[in-house]
Parts: sequence; C-alpha cells; structure tokens
Amino acid sequence: MVPRQRGLVASSQEGHRSQICGTGAVGDQVAKMMAIEGLDGSGKETQTRLLESRLRELGLDVVSLSFPRYGQTSAVLVEEYLGGSFGASPKSVNAYGASSFFAMDRFASYLREWKKLYERCDVFLADRYVMSNAIHQCSKLPCEEWDGFLEWLFDFEFGKLGLPKPDKVFYLHLPVKESQRLLAQRCQSDGLLMDIHERDVEHLRKSQAAAEHCCGRYGWEQVECLDNGKLRRIEDIHEDIWERVGF
Repeated sequence: MVPRQRGLVASSQEGHRSQICGTGAVGDQVAKMMAIEGLDGSGKETQTRLLESRLRELGLDVVSLSFPRYGQTSAVLVEEYLGGSFGASPKSVNAYGASSFFAMDRFASYLREWKKLYERCDVFLADRYVMSNAIHQCSKLPCEEWDGFLEWLFDFEFGKLGLPKPDKVFYLHLPVKESQRLLAQRCQSDGLLMDIHERDVEHLRKSQAAAEHCCGRYGWEQVECLDNGKLRRIEDIHEDIWERVGF
C-alpha cells in the first residue's frame, strides 16, 4: 500500500456566525463562497462535484478546490503531520501548531493560486476549508477551551491572514462507526493508508462532537447522511444541500 494522497439560537448565533461567514452573493440568490465539511467517508468530494455541476447548469462561473492542497509546496507541513513525521498521534502537535500548518497551506495557495479565481468567479466551492481546523483541532482540547480556541482560529485565518469567509457551511453528518467502515473500504480498494487523524477513532469521536458544537454555535447547515441507520442516496443528500443553497 502507498501513503494516502488527497487532492448559527438567533441573536447570539448571528454574532458568532459573523466571525466565519461573509455576505457575498450572486444577485441576492446564491452565496459567493460555500464550504462542505465532514468526516472522511461522508462524501464531501462527491457532494462538491454535484453542487458544482448544478450551479454550472445555471450558467454560473464556478470554481471548486479541495483543501489541503496536497502535492504542492504549501502543503508540505500538512503532509508531514498527517503522515506521522511529528508523531503517530494527532496530539503530537498541539491544536495551535497543527492549525497553523493547514492555515499556511490555505494562505500560500490563496496568494499563488486561487485569489484571482475567487475574485472573478460567481461561486467558489471548497471541499474542506478553515472549518476543518475547528473540527479536528478542537478535539485535542478540553471542551471548556473550545470557544476560546475557535475565537483565535477564525480571527487568525479570516482576520489576520485575510482569507475569504464562506457564506454557507454544510456539514455532512455521518456517525464515526460508519465513517470508519467507508474509509476502510476506500483505502483497501485504492491501496491507500489512513493518516493519523483517520486511524485514531477517539480523535474522530471528539472531532464529531466539536463539529456538532460548531453547527449550533455558528449556524452551519448540518446535513444527515443516514436515515434510520441506513446510508441515504447520494442524490437525496445533494437535494437536501440544494434546498439550502438559496434558490
């Protein structure tokens, strides 16, 4: 096998939501920037692709990118971290350090690669984005420290670095057990190895809890991937997302 390569309670919620959500729109109809988040195996890439295709059918200029930018120099520290170069456990690098790895990848690639694309397109879709740091790095901290960390994170990436804020965030909610099953199938069929996040079940459980916390605090759109314990059809999940896009 080869190492794996991968391409908001209204008043208070609105205050928190402004930390991570912009106000861009295309003719007051659709968000300028949307991000799709979720644990591995939840179908982020597939749902991003389906949303991109449907928006293009409306004649919109759509740019879609996945993060991290694997294979590029900006993602070297991310690849080393996930590959275990700094330790076999996600906690080998603390939440602030690891967040910086991913943030610098987004920042460098923004300056070199996608800033102009973002500025000229009608809609920008991100398969994972800043919110992935919120999900995976909160899991390393006690729950009582989550909100302080999130304040720091969004100020750092959106404020200090100046990365664009998404107008909508969709979180594909999939139980960890099902995520692990689907991920194992994919790794086996593609001859890939799990990274240090993917093979640490406790990390993923805490990440799921962090994601649910963020959905409540920041108003992310939580999209269920299971119905009565069974995987929903890909097309049904897409329709659920589409109904919330803004048309």
